[in-house]
Amino acid sequence: MSNTNNTKQLAAAITLPTAIALIISSMIGSGVYKKVAPMSDTLQSPWLVMICWLLGGLISLAGAISNAEVASLLAGTGGEYRYYRTIYGKFFAFVFGWANFAVIKTAAIASIAYVFTQSFNSLFPLPELLPQWAGVNIGGWFYPFDNLSVKLFTVLVIVLLTFVNIRGVKLGGQISKLLIILVLLGITTIIVFGLSSGQADWSRLSQNATGYVSPGWGGLVSAMFTAMLAAFWAYEGWNTIGYIGGEIQNPNRNLPIILFWGVMTVITVYLLANLTYLVLLPVDQLIEIRKSTNSIAAVEAIKSFWGAGGGYFISILILVTTLASTHTTILLAARTYFAMAGEGVFFKGADEIHPKYQTPSKALIYQCIWTCGLVFSGSFDQLTDMLIFASFLFYGATTMGVFILRRKMPDAHRPYRVWGYPVVPVVFIFFCIVLIGNTLINQPREALLGIGLIATGLPFYYFWNKKLQD
Repeated sequence: MSNTNNTKQLAAAITLPTAIALIISSMIGSGVYKKVAPMSDTLQSPWLVMICWLLGGLISLAGAISNAEVASLLAGTGGEYRYYRTIYGKFFAFVFGWANFAVIKTAAIASIAYVFTQSFNSLFPLPELLPQWAGVNIGGWFYPFDNLSVKLFTVLVIVLLTFVNIRGVKLGGQISKLLIILVLLGITTIIVFGLSSGQADWSRLSQNATGYVSPGWGGLVSAMFTAMLAAFWAYEGWNTIGYIGGEIQNPNRNLPIILFWGVMTVITVYLLANLTYLVLLPVDQLIEIRKSTNSIAAVEAIKSFWGAGGGYFISILILVTTLASTHTTILLAARTYFAMAGEGVFFKGADEIHPKYQTPSKALIYQCIWTCGLVFSGSFDQLTDMLIFASFLFYGATTMGVFILRRKMPDAHRPYRVWGYPVVPVVFIFFCIVLIGNTLINQPREALLGIGLIATGLPFYYFWNKKLQD
């Protein structure tokens, strides 16, 4: 029988400030610039939009501080894969890891990198390639040659960032720290100059959309829930810092600190940034932006007080933000596949550590190859939409682990215990159940397709598991 214990360890080289920069970088993406418009269209009220951002942030914080107890107890490379291995067993852990590889994280990398290239293309137009092949498709779903120059440039970006991360976690972490500092400086500049500009009108916060009619309590709750989904995707990514738990200095102590201050920083940034957009632009204009496919709320807001120069500034800032988010997601996500390979349930060699750079180089390469394939499929946004419910299934499973581990390991040393136990984790679990149920009821096709994508890993699991038993 083969040994399923992963004895390979990555070097603990990531400091506390760098790790906080990584979690902020993994969370702040295009959502900070784009989500205010669809939320305004759904709610028709600036105050309700701000309440949704606050509620979404607080619920994400509840999940993060609940996750922190599990992370501090079971810290190690692989994050939730390692936690689930202990809490639920190796099959559930595999399902999580395969879902990340098949769609959740690889599609996220593909889509964020694609947004980067689209923004780059708007500033520096790329040459059009093989336009006559744009209509070639597979089953009416996949159009590999559509917008080919943008896709090729996106692949180049993913390959280059993968190479940077192979070169070393210190280098990757330092680049993430530099990029997120630039992002935070840029967003802070927008907030300060926007809120203090003559264009800012605080009375806009109390001005509902033209023709707004109160939907009643039932309709209001439904609309708030729908709008919060946009906020939750903007807050997405706080859990990924656990993937490099084995590479963070003193992880048992530092992971709770990283999760708390990382999420709190992002909540503050999102609240202030969206407050700025809402006092600069009337809600009716934000709704019109939502209906336009070529406008971004943040760009129009900055143009309102800085003109065309502001448009260039925010476009460059979006470039830096999406580059930072792509880079950090590549760095973090591959650690899960490294941990899986160490247990014998992933492709051969993915648990190898580069002899010079001490990074999971093969896991990064596998991730790069599949992500590039998703870029050419052009369907990554649709794939991630199918797995909204799956992400919150895993978030809820981790939080449920707080209760399970307190029963299974009552005497284990816990460097951190979740604040507000048991109320905080119960509230978060309840929300996850509501979101999963809402998806199954209102979007059954997407939910079932998502389950089908996760199920594609089952033949691999039984094959690898059988090899371990031989």
